[in-house]
Amino acid sequence: MVKLKQASSPSHPYVLLFISILSVSVSSILIKFSDTPTSIAGMYRLLFSVILMLAFVRREMISCCRMSKRDWGIVVLAGVFLGLHFLFWMESLVYTSVASSMVILSLQPLFVLMGSYFLFKERSSPLTAFCLAVAFLGSILIAWGDIGISKEALIGDGLSLIGTLSVSAYMLAGQKVSGKMEANVYSVIVFLIGGMVLLLYNVVNHVPLVSYDSSDWIYFLLLAIIPTILGQYLFNVLLGSLGAVTVSVGIIGEPVLAIILAYLLLGEAVSLFQFLGAGITFGGMAMYFWSKSIGKERAKDASC
Repeated sequence: MVKLKQASSPSHPYVLLFISILSVSVSSILIKFSDTPTSIAGMYRLLFSVILMLAFVRREMISCCRMSKRDWGIVVLAGVFLGLHFLFWMESLVYTSVASSMVILSLQPLFVLMGSYFLFKERSSPLTAFCLAVAFLGSILIAWGDIGISKEALIGDGLSLIGTLSVSAYMLAGQKVSGKMEANVYSVIVFLIGGMVLLLYNVVNHVPLVSYDSSDWIYFLLLAIIPTILGQYLFNVLLGSLGAVTVSVGIIGEPVLAIILAYLLLGEAVSLFQFLGAGITFGGMAMYFWSKSIGKERAKDASC
């Protein structure tokens, strides 16, 4: 498996993973604060992130010259998949509930697990599969009673599924090639490509690129700083040390944290099903991370 090329960090990887999950959880809160087209919000979210990060990647860009055409092809695909994820997943929120969309998004670890097996020959234990099943059950309970059954809801669920498949492919592509360049350089490149995908979509569909209120531009900037740089960028950093499967399992906690933030910031009520589902989801995630830590300790003892 290709390891991420990154500088050592004083923080424990799981601490960074929690920060990144908390950051992406803010995304749904910010989306509720604005009524701008989702394709525009996604585009500026990525492009503003590129502008903010460019000052930190100029020296490291030289290392990209040593990459093969095949590696560059995978990087481009990763950027395209990221753009498609934002396009389809954010648009799904127009048609279906946040909870319903989040349940489908929680399938991401399953898709990544399958991709890791075929691409990297990574085998997962029955305990891992059980932990994922428990966490997914919790996500279903969180959305219970809030999943709409209508033509529009089905369209939204379909868009969310395409977005989930896209972000799963993005994670796997990142694990495949990001070890050959610095994580911040990789992030800037895929963010730029993803933003260009959304720009093309907006131009083709005649979506206005400017003419937005000053509050909307602040909203775009916050989306770039919090869920993208502090969220998606940290995911890219952690791909090398934790792997795509573990990062994806952590993302299952996003709907739980989103519900907590909605309760604290928006005053939204928390139902009994959501409370129980949050506990079950965290329980499944805790079992998974515990099994990973035990496995690492055993591997360390065996090598001594």
